[in-house]
Amino acid sequence: MSLVIGEHERAALAQAAGFGLFAAITGRRSRRFPVGGTIPSGALAYTSRQPVQPLSEVERALLLSLMSGVTGWNDGIAHHPGYAPALPNYPGSATGRAMPSAAGFHTSQLFFTDDTGCYLLPTRDQPPQDFASIEDWISHTADSYVRLSESRLQLPREEPYMEGHNTWIGNHPGSLLAFAVADLAEHLLENLWFFAANGYRITDDINGREIPGLQGFSHLAHADEPIPLSFVEQYSLTEASAELSIAAHNGALGLQAMGLGGWIYDGLDRPSVLGGFGFVAGDDPRWAFPNVTGLPGHFETLSPPHVASVADGVDKLVARKFGPGGPSHPDTGGPWADTRQVRACALPPDGIAELVTLQASYIYDTFGKLPGTVPTVHALMYLQAQHLDTEFYDQFYGPGAYLSTHAEHQGRWH
Repeated sequence: MSLVIGEHERAALAQAAGFGLFAAITGRRSRRFPVGGTIPSGALAYTSRQPVQPLSEVERALLLSLMSGVTGWNDGIAHHPGYAPALPNYPGSATGRAMPSAAGFHTSQLFFTDDTGCYLLPTRDQPPQDFASIEDWISHTADSYVRLSESRLQLPREEPYMEGHNTWIGNHPGSLLAFAVADLAEHLLENLWFFAANGYRITDDINGREIPGLQGFSHLAHADEPIPLSFVEQYSLTEASAELSIAAHNGALGLQAMGLGGWIYDGLDRPSVLGGFGFVAGDDPRWAFPNVTGLPGHFETLSPPHVASVADGVDKLVARKFGPGGPSHPDTGGPWADTRQVRACALPPDGIAELVTLQASYIYDTFGKLPGTVPTVHALMYLQAQHLDTEFYDQFYGPGAYLSTHAEHQGRWH
């Protein structure tokens, strides 16, 4: 269903668009108490006198656009002296989104839940578009939702599903809970690709041995300077965590401009959240915890069982990078004056894909999963957005507990 934007919402969108970046940064706070909320005991015990109020369709679309909306073309990597005039072939997507991604890998997708259900916002491979207005942009976002279920995420209000201080408010009725999820199997493959393109192989420092079969790559520029596997996997986890966190923080800044309550946090049990969205997991005696591998039909990682083999996963990565619509395909559009010439200069995959396949297959065979030491699917930071109960803050806080946008929100947006 197309997004319907009323005149009062058009005015509210214009006001939010004009809100200052510095004011959003300095005014950002975790404002947890919503309309319809209750703190049952303690110094801040309070029961809201107002009913639960879900976000409007327009409010939801704007926040999700700020987190992971399509914004244009990925500009790629402009130069590497090690193999100029060829250009780096690191990016995994030609599309730019609201949050950045390491070397343009873009291995994450956005998921969200509210009182109407659980959803996926699949934007990482959408072709960029020119949006004439904020209304067009958020309407495109709303048209992209994929509904996964008709009810809110079911998460028990107790530990270990929520950290104790979140049990009264996490995933509260009326709220929007949104979070990005990364495919760390693909992110690891991308980093193996990155290092291979730059002349590096990896070594298994965890088991204290070389990876068999690398003799054919002794010609690499840095063949005698192998990168430890533990470093590459932690590097991938950290990079992906930054991507997920920045998406949530973009939304948090949007809360200030819009005058919504909420905050970003990581105090929900990730396997429980992912399982509630339908993600599947495997188990193995070698692992300390079950390993979430993907959401069949919607978020299938480049790791078995969602691909037939690691080699098949690498083939899919090559197709994503170099196939039609990919960032290294000459016919893919782009931001340059002569886009075809620029894209045709990408370093070819010859030899790189073979080395990545060999190393990634070793990791999977040795540890039983990909990556070997960190989860295949990674979720970290959640954005929770809700209508603020200003009466609570007026009773318990001094002046300045909320912004003018919060004080004026109901009049502006509703």
